[in-house]
Amino acid sequence: MPTVIPIDDPQDPRIAGYRDVRERDLVGREGCFIAEGEVVLRLLLRSPRHAAVSVLLAEKRVAGLLPLLDGLPDGVPVYSAAQAVLDAIAGFPLHRGILALGRRAPLPAPDELLAGLGEQALVAVLCGIGNHDNLGGIFRNCAAFGADAVLLDPTCCDPLYRKAIRVSVGAALTVPYARVDGDVVDLLTRHGFTALALSPSGATTLADLARPARAAVLLGSEGPGLPAGVLARTHTVRIPMAGGFDSLNVATTSGIVLHHLACVAGRG
Repeated sequence: MPTVIPIDDPQDPRIAGYRDVRERDLVGREGCFIAEGEVVLRLLLRSPRHAAVSVLLAEKRVAGLLPLLDGLPDGVPVYSAAQAVLDAIAGFPLHRGILALGRRAPLPAPDELLAGLGEQALVAVLCGIGNHDNLGGIFRNCAAFGADAVLLDPTCCDPLYRKAIRVSVGAALTVPYARVDGDVVDLLTRHGFTALALSPSGATTLADLARPARAAVLLGSEGPGLPAGVLARTHTVRIPMAGGFDSLNVATTSGIVLHHLACVAGRG
């Protein structure tokens, strides 16, 4: 069982990584990230890729978390503070009372990630997803419906931003992902994936879509959607909607499509 170290000064240098959480999130954390809440902490401690650096708890949460803390690796300090001190450290009221500082694992190369997937594989490919709520929601859906990996273009926001991790309910820590700088359609083709691009003007309705053995679901930003050059080189898919309405939230879209493909695979 780790020793719990009390903190009574918000300026204590030992908890510098937790100070002014929101402001630090915006400028980056030099290879680290903040995990918030009990569910996310559990997933961080089970993660085969990311490592916990330290844990900071409200005093009232310590007793209830002792069984979980017992699984911490040796050398990971656990700090606790009164609620007022904890709020002063974070820079805002921290109602959950649970924070952890994690260290990012190196990202795999996209070719390496795709080559390591099985013959029946499902990936999500995200282009221009700049909203952390949407990104977190997509990762949550990927975990829920068994997607094997996520590919992000250079304009997507950070999956390990605190809010994205929280919205994903920790799935951003468990679903493998990689950044793609080059031609994503060419990358998918090289690895035998059928690229399924979501568009209101797609050629195939989702209900008629059969599950390819290796399927890649391409999602673009809300509004502009996927680039025309990508749509021209992929199999386009649409979700029929009520007359006069032609768009869904991108995270919602991902859930509908991934659920369909998971069900089609299950029937196969």
